[in-house]
Amino acid sequence: MGDIIGFVTNLQNLLSMGVGVLVFATLVTLLGSLGGEAKLEGRMKAVAERREELKRRSRQAIAAQGSGPHGLRHSDTGFKKRVVERLNLTKLLEDPKVADKMAQAGYRGPKPLTTFYFFRFSMPFVMLALAVLYVFVLNDFGLTVMVRLTICMFAAVIGFYGPNIFLANRIAKRRASIMQAFPDALDLLLICVEAGMSIEAAIQKVSQEIGGSSIDLAEEMTLLSAELSYLPDRRLAYEGLAKRTNHPGVKSVATAMTQAETYGTPLGSALRTMAKENREMRLSAAEKKAAALPAKLTVPMILFFLPVLFIVILTPAIISIQDTMAKGG
Repeated sequence: MGDIIGFVTNLQNLLSMGVGVLVFATLVTLLGSLGGEAKLEGRMKAVAERREELKRRSRQAIAAQGSGPHGLRHSDTGFKKRVVERLNLTKLLEDPKVADKMAQAGYRGPKPLTTFYFFRFSMPFVMLALAVLYVFVLNDFGLTVMVRLTICMFAAVIGFYGPNIFLANRIAKRRASIMQAFPDALDLLLICVEAGMSIEAAIQKVSQEIGGSSIDLAEEMTLLSAELSYLPDRRLAYEGLAKRTNHPGVKSVATAMTQAETYGTPLGSALRTMAKENREMRLSAAEKKAAALPAKLTVPMILFFLPVLFIVILTPAIISIQDTMAKGG
């Protein structure tokens, strides 16, 4: 017992024990740092495997959704495809911007493109046949042959440009629906980002909430969230959103978000500024429509309101004059 007490109380032995403890702690620290790198690699590998699994599940879900009648991407099968391929309408009616226009109208995949080419080729003949049947067979309306031929050619021209007019009208309606709810979507996105959510989760959340105001915008936000997860460069996802909408407000937001991703600028301030600008843009568009309303009402007023007004004002006077002349006679 005395030897143990003497060993413990010896200063040299205490120094040796302290040095040994320090050496042991140093070795544990060094070994821990080396093991931490392997642990980090293992965790990153697990995260990558989990992400690949989520991608695979998302692709399966999108494929299952796209196979239905209301999917985002439609398969290209059927009679119209065979007609387009046999007549080579893709090259005959080639339009380099038609794919972008179809995406702006909300039609994705090869099937809508084939359908567009089919109707653009067939509608002139259909309209021409209907016009010939109407003005030459059913009723000639007492018109000369030249006038009836002109009507038939005019119907063929309408059939040729009809699909383009329909597509342009669809693009305009869809863009108006998106821009009507886009400032509100930016406000919701700003709230989600400032609450600590990642940009992918925030966009996915906003796409679920904004569907009641604009289904088209909810669809675009969902596609943006998917592209942010799949594309190798996030800039391509924002550029895709700007190209599909083709609106200056969305393009400015896409540019601001790209710069925030590239240079590390605060995303919240950029979203707040963009939301304000888009809200002002929506207000200016409404003011522009209101300012153009008097000019648009001029022709309906001349055709419909003024004749009724003249009838209401002049009819009592005409009746009074007729009564006076009857009494005088």
